[in-house]
Amino acid sequence: MCFEIRQLHYAITAADHGSFYKAARVLDIEQSTLSRSILKLERAIGTPIFERSRSGVTATLAGSAFIRGARPMVASAEALVKMMRAAGQGRAGGLAVGHNSSVSAGNLRAILMSWHDTHPDVIFECVEADRSVLLAGLDSGEIDIAILMGAASHKGFHCEPLWSERMLVALSSAHALAGRNAVLWTDLRGERILLPAADPGPEIHDMLLGRLSAAGMKPDIRMHRSSREMILSILGGGSSVSIVCEGSTGASYPDVVYRPIHGEQGPALTGYSGYWRDDNGNPALRRFLEFIKARYALSFDVSSELQ
Repeated sequence: MCFEIRQLHYAITAADHGSFYKAARVLDIEQSTLSRSILKLERAIGTPIFERSRSGVTATLAGSAFIRGARPMVASAEALVKMMRAAGQGRAGGLAVGHNSSVSAGNLRAILMSWHDTHPDVIFECVEADRSVLLAGLDSGEIDIAILMGAASHKGFHCEPLWSERMLVALSSAHALAGRNAVLWTDLRGERILLPAADPGPEIHDMLLGRLSAAGMKPDIRMHRSSREMILSILGGGSSVSIVCEGSTGASYPDVVYRPIHGEQGPALTGYSGYWRDDNGNPALRRFLEFIKARYALSFDVSSELQ
């Protein structure tokens, strides 16, 4: 048995309108084309679907049963075509976004939430891991794009700056600096600073060495094999502080407050960049990049980057 979805669609339309002439008008095809197609269908299944008369067509008993069975088949085929077209346009399918920083607040959280709202049919996966793990995921194709602090180049991946976020100090509400609206970098030189050993702790550590080192003296930075959440949760009961990006400030911890850090030029900022493979053919990635580009008025050319 061999027939096409198109033939089933023609037969259903003819049954709904009771006329080959009316069905052909609805389908915008020649009546002879529709008639021949349905005749081939009847020959393929070995029994008439319609009784033909000068007044139109009426489904036979077997034809009525056949039409009932054909409707879900055609509906499923149309849904499949619609899904494939959407996937080809990046409106469906899947997208894996890697990151190594918190998404409790800030631009990354905002873009992820907005993307999910406007692309509900895309199966969206967030992967949080250290930079090395995310880059390995990009290389293997398990991750489509990694959004990381800084703009370090990595061989084999395209890199584009995306946005900047404020740097803040997290400290006990009883700390002497908690009463200020903003904290200067120089105010932090005598503080004990706790950072997680996991990302983005090492990058913040390197940044602090450049900002706080003075007259041969290194800042007191302690790296802990604990999560950023664990470090922030213990600040309220001590005199130590921590440095976080704006994306971490959406979570609240007992007796812990956040204060923006200022330098000579105003608020201290850190940049975030997107990394992806030039040969990634996922249409959802292309649409995601266009989404970010439009939201932040960026100028990189997505069409020329993804082949």
